[in-house]
Amino acid sequence: MAHHHHAPGHDEHRSGNAHGHDHEHLDWAELAPLLESQAELFTPLYEHALAWLAKEVTEPGLIVDAGSGPGVISGLFAETFPGARIVAVDGSEPLLERARARAGRLGAGDRFATLTGDMPGVLAELDYPADLLWASRSIHHLGDQGAALAACVERLAPGGTLAVMEGGLPSRFLPRDIGFGRPGLQARIGAVEEDWFSRMREELPGSVAQVEDWPALLTAAGLHHTRSRTFLLDLPAPVPDRARAYVVESLTRTRDMLGVYLDPDDRATLDRLVDPDDPASVHHRPDVFVLAAHTVHSGYGRCDPLT
Repeated sequence: MAHHHHAPGHDEHRSGNAHGHDHEHLDWAELAPLLESQAELFTPLYEHALAWLAKEVTEPGLIVDAGSGPGVISGLFAETFPGARIVAVDGSEPLLERARARAGRLGAGDRFATLTGDMPGVLAELDYPADLLWASRSIHHLGDQGAALAACVERLAPGGTLAVMEGGLPSRFLPRDIGFGRPGLQARIGAVEEDWFSRMREELPGSVAQVEDWPALLTAAGLHHTRSRTFLLDLPAPVPDRARAYVVESLTRTRDMLGVYLDPDDRATLDRLVDPDDPASVHHRPDVFVLAAHTVHSGYGRCDPLT
């Protein structure tokens, strides 16, 4: 996973949008089980977000999951909206194969379809306009986020809803003072991640600097009645094994991707934290937890068809 292209704090779940040079080295089919297990861990958070959307979006006919990855959230949409057809859109066909298999296991295979291609252009290939278009942390991988949102809005049915999961808070896994190293390690990792994320955005093709005011961006894209809500994943210590595995993976990826940007003491602390032979590592510590907050921003499209 050393080549995984997302800074752990910004995007634990792959969005399915090609960018940058390191995609060529990735075997998404190989990463799929990990991507799936991570998204499954976050299911309680997604379920709360979808329940919030379901209060506003009544009986959608077509839901599009833009940047679906292996389709965990697509499956939750199928369960939340039993009358809806779901289309999962992603750049990786192996991940969409998993999404189709998941929909089949859920008994929703007959109302589930996939579309392979890169955002946002691939949305033009949708056969029908969407009553609900969902993009989970996929828009920030596109150079011109405003244009990407406008492309999403163009694919909405009259009065349809666009919902994007962007922002929130950096995830936390450990107490401020873990008994060795300088306290506050995760806050310093977060600062390094923010710089990494800025570089990632600057290097995207057609990158446009933007104030990350998502309600304002949605309004500029042509939506109205924008609203935002943040959802929590709160897994207190002692965590189940799959949550511990997620923390191990996340901090290992941080060490591999961002360790070079940390000072030597913090790097040494991180090395200890991910070393399975160290009793003070996250493999063994009793005080590991997962606390994450993701924000959803949504708005309605025009009710009158554009003439």
